[in-house]
Parts: sequence; structure tokens; C-alpha cells
Amino acid sequence: MEYVTRIVIIGGGPGGYEAALVAAQLGAEVTVVDCDGLGGASVLTDCVPSKTLIATAEVMTGFDSSHEELGIIVADDTPHIEQAARVVGVDLGKVNRRVKRLALAQSHDITASVTRAGAKVMRGRGSVGATQGPDGSRKVTVTAADGTSRELTADAVLVATGGTPRELADALPDGERILNWKQVYDLEETPEELIVVGSGVTGAEFAGAYQALGSKVTLVSSRDRVLPGEDPDAAAVLEDVFRRRGMNVMARSRAASAKRAGDRVEVTLADGRTITGSHCLMAVGAIPNTTGMGLEEAGVRLTESGHIVTDRVSRTSAPGIYAAGDVTGVFALASVAAMQGRIAMYHFLGDAVAPLNLKAVSGNVFTDPEIATVGYQQADVDEGRIEALVMKLPLLRNPRAKMQGIRDGFVKLFCRPGTGIVVGGVVVAPRASELIHPISIAVDNNLTVEQIANAFTVYPSLSGSIAEVARQLHGRKADSEA
Repeated sequence: MEYVTRIVIIGGGPGGYEAALVAAQLGAEVTVVDCDGLGGASVLTDCVPSKTLIATAEVMTGFDSSHEELGIIVADDTPHIEQAARVVGVDLGKVNRRVKRLALAQSHDITASVTRAGAKVMRGRGSVGATQGPDGSRKVTVTAADGTSRELTADAVLVATGGTPRELADALPDGERILNWKQVYDLEETPEELIVVGSGVTGAEFAGAYQALGSKVTLVSSRDRVLPGEDPDAAAVLEDVFRRRGMNVMARSRAASAKRAGDRVEVTLADGRTITGSHCLMAVGAIPNTTGMGLEEAGVRLTESGHIVTDRVSRTSAPGIYAAGDVTGVFALASVAAMQGRIAMYHFLGDAVAPLNLKAVSGNVFTDPEIATVGYQQADVDEGRIEALVMKLPLLRNPRAKMQGIRDGFVKLFCRPGTGIVVGGVVVAPRASELIHPISIAVDNNLTVEQIANAFTVYPSLSGSIAEVARQLHGRKADSEA
């Protein structure tokens, strides 16, 4: 009888289902253990739903901010943009029903792909056995919602259980007025006054989206600026846009508690100040789903925050146990989770594999404008981690941007002084998530600014700014060598 490698994957998010597809393709016997539905939080409650909501917000913002400049006439009794009432409105209940419908459809598509590839899907929660068998295998216990359990035998286990919203003891969500980012899709009406606590990626994305949808938004940031982990020039542009559109951005203001006061929410800050709104969204980060799985007993090393420590091929400290996705605390990106899961399977099953290269990862903040990044960033240059030339070009100089009424944004490139090799980039623009791709290719393939500058671009196009900033950076490199 031919030996078949048995793989058990705990968690059906991008790290889990992408790993399942690879392992099944390579001939392994694969079982995916999942308690919510394939796609995980990324598809069901996080990435796909939030970006679907933001898609509606982008249409609203684009029309609101540029219809008059572009000569568009509202041919009914809708008042002009200068007046108090808005030109367009939104039915949030209808928006959220569409959000949920698309998320479920995507989850069903993923399930169909995984089962079609030959993997099995089991509904339940998985835990790992503490010891290995004589053949190196481990037992995985799957506990269903009704309390019944089943034991699986695995030659390798991949843990891809993701994360869950972090909660403050004095600001616990109630699902009605105080919400986390999983609960906002149950709203039927647009919050009149929304307080968003947390100015990281999640907080900034939702703050911008709900402002565009018609909420009066207050963004509470404990740091000096919004998006403290992003490029400072990009964060400055976004904060300026937020304020210009009427958002109340409260910097250096740490929230201590949030409580219901009838049909209102009262948020108390650490310095004693209070602010009130109709709703409050808590966006204060996430914690990894690693408790109650027997990981430490199995020899898996965890950080103080509960994240799983892995190497560049997704191995944990326990033989035969791998990990992928948000549970590892590497980058909270679906693309990184998927890559970690694929790498784990390639490695264990003996296929060719390249270790995870975080400097080739591109990421995006889905605000309006979007902020996309790849490779080394401004902080790396400022703090001496890499020597690089930097050039930034505002989109105001781009002809296509002028035609579309785009006022905010820029393209920034980083290259090595001697060779001109592109090592990083930032794009702040509508659809920056699409514009970052040529820069990602350049970073991944060690292309030079000269090569980017000499490549044809469409005229007029926003991508033309990438070539233009490369030309300017190439000229600056040449001047530095003279």
C-alpha cells in the first residue's frame, strides 16, 4: 500500500485554505478543521466585508468631492454640496446585506475549490496532542459545536486560526451601540455620530468609510497622528483629508472606557475628558487565537502576546507543527498568510520552496485615498537600516489626476545610491492597491530606476507618475555620482 502523508490544517482562513490547495495538489491527504466557514475572518468578518463596505463609501466620496468640478449636474431637487444636506445618501441596511451576501458567496466558492481539490472539511475546533507517536505523527482532537469530538492523526499540523478583536475591560462591545469590527455589519441605519477608538489601519479605514457614508465621525488616536505605522508623508495626507472632510481627529487621546448612556455612548479619555456619540467602534487591535489548543503543551513557543513563533518556512518550535497567518504576528495581511501556508506545505512535503521574504510584501490601507507600500520605507532610511535615495512626486502634477479631480496623493520611490536598484515605494492615490504592483515587481526583481523610467506608460495615466518619479530619481542618482 502506498504511503500517503496526512495533513491536518486548523483554521480555514487564507493561510489554511491556500495550504490545503497546495497540499492536496502535492498528493497529501488533507483535512481542514474550521468552526466558522472557509475564508476565515478575512472573508467573513474582516477583509472582504470591510472592503465591500468601503467600495460604497468610495463612490459616495468620489461623487461628493468632484461632481461640481467635473461639471456633473444633479437633475432633481438635491441641494448643492455647499448646503447642509448631502447630494447622495445611503441605505446602510441594504449595503450591509450586500456585504454579508458577498462574504458568504466567497466562502462558499473557497469551500468548493478546497473540496474539489480533494481536501476534506470538518466543522469544529481543533486542539493538538502533546506528544508525537513513534512514527512522528500527532493526534488532533476536533470538537464540534454540540460537544462531540473526533480524533485525527496527522503527520503534520498547520495552525492558521487567525485573530479576534482585542477588547478593553472597560469598553466591552454590546453589539448595538458599542461595536467591534465584526459587529458593524449588523447595523441597519448609518450611525449619526460615530466615535472610532484606534487610529491604526482598521480604525482609519472604518472612520473614513463611515464619514463618507454620512456619519459625523470622531477618531480617537492615542498617538501623534493617524496610521502611526505607515509612511509619515502618507499619514499626513490622509489626516489632512480627514480633517478637511469634517472629521474630528483627536490626537494624543487615549480612551479609558466606553459605556452606554441610554441611546448614547460615552467615551472617557485617560485625561478625564469625555466625548459622546450615538455609536462607538472599538478598533484597538487583535489578539491571536492560540488559547485552549494545547500548543504550549506540544512544545510550540508563544510570545508574550500569544503569537506563535515561526521561522521563514513557517515551522514552529515543535516538530511537525507549522503556523501561518495572523496567529504568527508577522504581517496581518491575507497575502502573507496565504504565502506562509503555501510555504509550510511546500517545505513539509519536500517541494521546492523559497523562504518568506517580507521585503517583497506589498500592503494597502483602504482609505480614500488609499495608501500602498512595498519594501523598505521612510523609517528604514531615517533610522539607518538602509542607505537609499528618496524621491516623492505629488499627484497634482499628473494630467490624469487633474482630469479626474484628484487633488491628494503622491508617488514615492526608494533606490540604492550606487546601483539605482529600487528597494521600496509608497503610493497614495485612488486605487493605490493597483498602482503599487509595478513597484512590487521592481522590488522583487531588483529592477533599477532607469529600467522603470525607460518603460512605456500610457498617457495620460496615474501610472505615468511612477515612471516620472523614477526618471527624477535616476537623474538625482546621476548627479550624486558626478
